[in-house]
Amino acid sequence: MTGHVDSGGAGRPKGRRSAVLKIACLTAAGLLVLGVGVAGLAYWHLDDNIKSVDINQALGDDRPAKPVTTPSASASASPLPSGSLNILVLGSDSRSGKENQALGGGSSSGARSDTAMVVHIDAGRKKATVVSIPRDTLVTRPSCPLTSGGSTAVAYNAMFNSAYSVGGPVCAVKTVESITGIRMDHYVEIDFSGFAKLVNALGGVTVTTDEDIDDDDSHLHLAAGTHHLSGKQALALARTRHGIGDGSDLGRIGLQQKLVKALLDRIASTSLFTSPAKLYDVADAVTGSLTTDTGLDSLSELVDLGRSLRGLSSAHVRTVMMPVVPAPSDPNRVVAKQPAAGRLWKSLR
Repeated sequence: MTGHVDSGGAGRPKGRRSAVLKIACLTAAGLLVLGVGVAGLAYWHLDDNIKSVDINQALGDDRPAKPVTTPSASASASPLPSGSLNILVLGSDSRSGKENQALGGGSSSGARSDTAMVVHIDAGRKKATVVSIPRDTLVTRPSCPLTSGGSTAVAYNAMFNSAYSVGGPVCAVKTVESITGIRMDHYVEIDFSGFAKLVNALGGVTVTTDEDIDDDDSHLHLAAGTHHLSGKQALALARTRHGIGDGSDLGRIGLQQKLVKALLDRIASTSLFTSPAKLYDVADAVTGSLTTDTGLDSLSELVDLGRSLRGLSSAHVRTVMMPVVPAPSDPNRVVAKQPAAGRLWKSLR
């Protein structure tokens, strides 16, 4: 009787331990599968966020030729691209969605290119030049293909930002290529809400202003000095024009260029890869309001681009504005100042 009791008592705990171990193993396996599934779902969500436009298909060969480069031995051995790049970056004042309207996009339909920058990244990707094009610049807007068929007419003395209004990203790219003589390798567009979300996901940005800003239109009121800005405040700073200088678009460009460097500094100082949650928030903020060309319309392509730029710091980013002078036909508009503008674009080819 005693031996029977001892044998039974020893057997039951062993059975329970075996069952518990099996449950633990199955649970761990389930969590692992769930984790992989969640990661896959997150990747799919971020990848699906990105909207794209096939610029190459739309423009065909009617554009500047790609520069011919001979890859070095070190470049060919690297898994990441290292050649020079020209990227047209647009900030659009999209009216679509409640978030964009609440941030100043307005209630009407459509959008304009509120900010335009040609980002030239040198071969080796350690240095870059960011050239801002004033949206009030009068240009010859070329004929642009339309998604509905047909094309727009050539327009003389047209506002630069009208290209986006009449023909979207394709016409914006064609117009920039027409006035610069430089082929844009990529196109990136982010709207109001996306920019604000990106800044918030990074925990804000720190910017130093040289003068007081008092702009009722952008709802921004800042004393001269250093400020840590939220996404909404940073967007207001990017849009401010009436509260500084002569109230033209030229003063605003200086603030936008400060923001570019502030964002680069913030990204460099934020340990995104040690915090998956923060990395996801930033990636979600960026991809959720992003439109690219088809060469950058996947998460893997954007990640590869980002990794190739890891050695690029704000200290090696030069920010300039396309040289302009008041337009003879309208003192409230500007035109490219020649030959200075031509020399600038030639230096980036």
